[in-house]
Amino acid sequence: MINTTPRKLSLFVGLSLAAISVANAGSITVYTALEEAEIKSYVEQAKKDLPDIEINVLRLSTGDLGPRILAESQNPQNDVVWGWAVTSMINPKISTLLEPYKAKGVDKLPEQFKSPDEKWFAATGYMAALCVNTKSLEQLNLPLPTSWQDLTNPIYKGEVVMPNPVSSGTGYLQISALLQSKGDKEGWEFLSSLDKNIAQYTKSGSRPCKAARMGEYAIGASLAFSALQSIDEGYPIKMVVPKDAAGYELEASGLMASSKNKEDAKRFLDWTLSKHATELYTEYKSIVTIPGAPQSTVAKSAGLPEDMSTILFPVDFAKSAKDRDAILVEWQKTIAR
Repeated sequence: MINTTPRKLSLFVGLSLAAISVANAGSITVYTALEEAEIKSYVEQAKKDLPDIEINVLRLSTGDLGPRILAESQNPQNDVVWGWAVTSMINPKISTLLEPYKAKGVDKLPEQFKSPDEKWFAATGYMAALCVNTKSLEQLNLPLPTSWQDLTNPIYKGEVVMPNPVSSGTGYLQISALLQSKGDKEGWEFLSSLDKNIAQYTKSGSRPCKAARMGEYAIGASLAFSALQSIDEGYPIKMVVPKDAAGYELEASGLMASSKNKEDAKRFLDWTLSKHATELYTEYKSIVTIPGAPQSTVAKSAGLPEDMSTILFPVDFAKSAKDRDAILVEWQKTIAR
């Protein structure tokens, strides 16, 4: 059973299928910021692999999930945090709500994709990418942009859409990487220059790509997942990974210390590192941290290298997390509209 409330960017998935009756079934509640399409696919497979667990999922955007968890901190309502921006997960106020758990398979992950205190691990990640509508460029007689710097050219004025970093994790990783690459003074000057060409800032990270693929705007500053999905579905989209500061984010998962059903919550976290989960990740993710995960055909055809480290900006996640509040305050003061 899937109940969707798109205006609130939330998705509640309760896959206790009527056709399946399992005696003494456990029940867990999972909070996530993963995209709706992938959640449905993952949970359907998880239900097959864990038929005795009822998996209820609440989906919120990255920016909305943190306030939800903190608002419930005195009485947490979820058992698991799944696929949420690591820059949000390492917030001390969030970290204190998590309990260390060494999930099965986590030993395979390189050290940078898991916390030393075992409170989180990241099986997947997402990266910034431009969704460029090639038909729109042709109609408008515009060249293909290859960098963030290109997007400050006045010829693109009103043809670029970007996510709001306050509500969107994708939006935040984009400006955080730019600020880290340029330094604060030059970085804010650059964002101000870029703002002159931005038609609008959207609430979600995938929305700019959807707007571009429908021809509403020529360019959507979005994430690689949305670009790959659009290409696979036949839209006239070219994915461009900015050659200057291609930011990325890890999607972390962890166990809530308050969980009243920890055994089933742990089994679900184990599942997120399983073979079946890994196979699904390659259909949706540009970044899969599990060694040996094959690259998807769509990713290959779109031009993504197998070694993503060759194109990604080396994000300092601790700095990104530490500076988050200050960056968003400054963005609201100087750029938000």
